[in-house]
Amino acid sequence: MQCASNFGVERRGAALVAALAVSVVLAGCGMPGAPQPPSLHLPDRVSDLAAVRTGNQVALTWSMPRRDTDKVMLKGNVTVRVCRNESAAAGCAGIATLQLAPEAHGAFTDSLPPALAHGAPRVLTYFVELDNRKGRSAGLSNGAQVLAGEAPAAVEGLAAEIRRDGVLLRWAPAPPNAAPVAVRLVRQLVSASAREPASSKTGEGPLAPRPEPRERTLLVEPGPHGNTDLGRALDSSIQFGETYEYRAQRVARVEVNGESLELAGPLSAPARIEAVNVYPPAAPRALAAVATAGAEGAGPAIDLNWQPNTEADLAGYVVYRREVGAAEGGWQRISPAQPVTGPGYHDADVEAGHSYIYAVSAVDQQGHESARSVEAEETVPGP
Repeated sequence: MQCASNFGVERRGAALVAALAVSVVLAGCGMPGAPQPPSLHLPDRVSDLAAVRTGNQVALTWSMPRRDTDKVMLKGNVTVRVCRNESAAAGCAGIATLQLAPEAHGAFTDSLPPALAHGAPRVLTYFVELDNRKGRSAGLSNGAQVLAGEAPAAVEGLAAEIRRDGVLLRWAPAPPNAAPVAVRLVRQLVSASAREPASSKTGEGPLAPRPEPRERTLLVEPGPHGNTDLGRALDSSIQFGETYEYRAQRVARVEVNGESLELAGPLSAPARIEAVNVYPPAAPRALAAVATAGAEGAGPAIDLNWQPNTEADLAGYVVYRREVGAAEGGWQRISPAQPVTGPGYHDADVEAGHSYIYAVSAVDQQGHESARSVEAEETVPGP
């Protein structure tokens, strides 16, 4: 009996030890880890700030972050301070405060005060700084530089007229004693095709014109002998059938600390033009005719070839023929109703021993027909 009693005590003691061990393990699972510093909720720094000066206006653009420096999603609007510094070493010289949503497209236009819009060119540096609710930030954005100082004079009298080889632009030249500057032409596509999605546009064959960009810039460098702009330029990259709007501005380039910066004047009033093609193609050149006698069951023929035209809107060619000795007005169109697409034609409707005179014209997609080419004469060999 005593042995049995001791055995029971030992079993109860072992169970108690096991229960204590399990409780220690379970308690250990619920213990907190190492303490973490509290989040400061600092919005990420802006890294893509850009600045463009036009006249006395400076346009700033940037992308707002979506997270803070702890990679936590931002909630609610963020305070944005816009800074303009005349010294890159200075802190944030604030000129405006904005409230913007995370991931928004940031934009601000700074109107330069008279002190910064006149005088010699000098560097201005812009920053943006994003503050949390306690007014703390992760630091300034990247710096975006423009030039302060007096901008070039505005372009006056901009006008556009259509030519066979493009749009001729004219404006009032700068005075002869003005410093040499370039002229930037900004072209906007304003016809209906600019609003069509690319997938809905027709003419996607290998010979179709390339899609037009909605905006394109052309830079006219100063003229020879140190003259300033010459007051004219030809835009040969247009496509007939489209409508364009042009603006112009003078642009000076200034070297500052080994870096070339632009100082651009204001944009001119717009000049709009509809590029209607009223000009026929050039007459085909180098027409040649070669006669062949019939052989192996084929009848005689005269083969024509010429140099291809290079117009972008060329539809094809028309072939004319008259027989030698016929009246001067005895020309006949021998090509089909649809223009011939290539620079060659096979005339099998000829008779042995007869002589023929040929001429070719070019036709564009609007139906304008060129003058006829120089004539070519050939005689079919006799039987």
